[in-house]
Amino acid sequence: MQSRYHIDPDARPALPPHVRLQFDGLRQKWVVLAPERVLWPDDVSLDILKLCDGTLTIDQIVERLAKDYGADRSQISTDVLEFLQDWADRRLLAGAA
Repeated sequence: MQSRYHIDPDARPALPPHVRLQFDGLRQKWVVLAPERVLWPDDVSLDILKLCDGTLTIDQIVERLAKDYGADRSQISTDVLEFLQDWADRRLLAGAA
């Protein structure tokens, strides 16, 4: 049985090898390709996913997004954590604390 990857602020999330984020030139949109799945992230999801490169912690991702959106960190922190946990639960995100 595979254990759940729990998202915490010190985790460094990344897309696992079987998941790819790429630009679809035909549709002029970003797409996430995974085994037997194709996902079309919205703009906010895309901004989060682009920062999930395995080098930034979740705290650093939240800080960057707060700066980019001109939002208070506390306003977006919960949403980012929920988004990342959902993707981790669906095995579309991995990382190490």
